[in-house]
Amino acid sequence: MTRFRRLTALMAGAVLVAATAACGTGAAEDARITLTIDDFGNFGYKSLLSEYEATHPGIRVVERTVDFKDHHTKLAQRLDAGSGAGDVVALEEGYLTQFRNRGGDFVNLLELGAGDLAANWLPWKWDATLSADRTRQIGLGTDVGGLAMCYRPDLLQAAGLPSDRASVAKLWPTWEAYIAAGRRFQKAGLSAQWTDSAGNVYNQILSQQPVGYFDRDENLTIETAPGARRAWNLTVEMLAARESAKYVSYSAQWFAALQAGRFATMTCPAWALGFIQQSAPATRGQWDVTAVPGGGGGNWGGSWLAVPKQSAHPREAYELAAWLTAPDQQRLIFLETGNLPSLPALYDDPAVTGFRSEFFSQAPVGQIFTAAASRKPTQYIGLHNAAVRVVVEDKLSAVELGRLPADQGWREAVAAARNAR
Repeated sequence: MTRFRRLTALMAGAVLVAATAACGTGAAEDARITLTIDDFGNFGYKSLLSEYEATHPGIRVVERTVDFKDHHTKLAQRLDAGSGAGDVVALEEGYLTQFRNRGGDFVNLLELGAGDLAANWLPWKWDATLSADRTRQIGLGTDVGGLAMCYRPDLLQAAGLPSDRASVAKLWPTWEAYIAAGRRFQKAGLSAQWTDSAGNVYNQILSQQPVGYFDRDENLTIETAPGARRAWNLTVEMLAARESAKYVSYSAQWFAALQAGRFATMTCPAWALGFIQQSAPATRGQWDVTAVPGGGGGNWGGSWLAVPKQSAHPREAYELAAWLTAPDQQRLIFLETGNLPSLPALYDDPAVTGFRSEFFSQAPVGQIFTAAASRKPTQYIGLHNAAVRVVVEDKLSAVELGRLPADQGWREAVAAARNAR
């Protein structure tokens, strides 16, 4: 939808509401259905929800945005209680499986017509919220976390390394090369570190592996498949070279370091761009974006919209979720926030592929992220994936902070993963 059409729709909706209210009682306002949408971070919905209300005069939408972890904890509690959840709720990839396992708490969107939209999404995105027998669908995909690398050209240049994005991409075709470049950076003796944290590097490497923590039969594969161990070993090698600034990602200290230029590179899923722009606006023009090591493909993160069964207005809630995840809306959200669409048809849309970020030094982020998402390996996310991820990351953090030797950290991570249920 063009901006002219959006403006026309807004004006038409406003006129209709005003005309109805002018009848004298204000009853039309009171009679509206209120839909609540629960999410976290920056989904880019603020202006869209105003537009939806204007073009759906019988609907009022309230957005409740809270902290990432609090959102999922509260959602689980509200589902247990049978009340209190939003009419539309966001589910993030790391927590998805625990909610997919309780599909009976959510409306089966196939019964409301979602099956007709299935071809819109990347196949793996659609399948992630689909039951094994393909008879129950609980979610509609919002964004995906195509991978890239953000970096500070000024810091790389100060360390004697290439700084233009094409040369930087050639500097780290593999993770081994990325670590080697970090050694060169550290030798320059700058006040900044090569990267922000072990956890971000580890998760990016792991997301590129064909198998993560579980196979499709829900067998734990941390010991039998090479993916997690490869990610661990490479991250430990990076730590041994003293390349990490050792920050907890997205903590207050991390944001302060981001603004102060205390690390030169950071792994950047598409959604991370919005975090940087929101939380470190003074860094506009200081960062650039280029291809991630390891072949440029992969995905980390992304979300879905679901409708809890406790909603008093399931059809209206589904229609809102379907509208928010439709191509016009996903395109606009990407252009405004950087959240990468999960609809492959948009990967050929010049407005998406040709988009360059002014904030990130005119980086061609549309091209970079769509290419990364298109090359993502189909990695199964197991039922207990979130629990295993937490315990492994905890042990890796202990290694990063010098509290555990790397070999002992791995043994304890494996043991903790076996018990993470």
